[in-house]
Amino acid sequence: MHTRPIPSSGAMLPVIGCGTWRSFDVGQSASDRAPLAEVLRVLFDAGGSVIDSSPMYGRAEAVVGDLLSPVHNRDKAFIATKVWTTGRAAGIAQMQRSMQLLRTDHIELMQVHNLLDWRTHLATLRGWKQDGRISYLGVTHYTPSAYDQLEAVMRSEPLDFVQLNYAIDDRAAERRLLPLAADRGIAVLVNQPFGGGGLFECRSWAQILLKYVLGHPAVTCAIPGTGRPEHMQENARAGFGTLPDAAFRGKMLASLRL
Repeated sequence: MHTRPIPSSGAMLPVIGCGTWRSFDVGQSASDRAPLAEVLRVLFDAGGSVIDSSPMYGRAEAVVGDLLSPVHNRDKAFIATKVWTTGRAAGIAQMQRSMQLLRTDHIELMQVHNLLDWRTHLATLRGWKQDGRISYLGVTHYTPSAYDQLEAVMRSEPLDFVQLNYAIDDRAAERRLLPLAADRGIAVLVNQPFGGGGLFECRSWAQILLKYVLGHPAVTCAIPGTGRPEHMQENARAGFGTLPDAAFRGKMLASLRL
């Protein structure tokens, strides 16, 4: 699988990961958990590592922690999760709880979810990074109406990562945020790289949509969420082979009339 550097450290990150929103919010039954264990196995076998979660995602953090422990694959995982509350004490308590659920004393990436109380939490995260409790810090948002605020934070704060929506039919981030991330040396995690999903049924395949996203040089890793191993395998294949250059991406847009 292709890898790309995290600008702040130079460490290489595989370009396809796995999101856990909805798909990993399941119970404890074997029928619920077995497909998700297979999703992670497929991800790791393909050379991927990023698993993105959040306290906002119901039971997803606990499920990820349970699944990583039995298969002894913690060393293969780049865990990204988020803080999603207000106030310093509440933020610390929530992040400590995430570590307990994920069964780890170190998280690779902690992000401020949807910029909620971001000034407070970034101050905490800088201390945690200095102490070695996290490797990287970042912020996220998913709605274009918040992109002006996201842009302001990216310009004013030293960040390792930003997570945002970007897809062939959702290109708002392409105008200012992706070029800004490249200029500022901020790694980019792409959430919802399939956009609204309508293109699946009428025009394209998972690899085409993902390759369009990965063709942008500012993108570090795409994290499509899935609870189905066959979809994880399909997604992972997009991380191999040739990626489209700017000219070919333009032809993709023209062919889809977007």
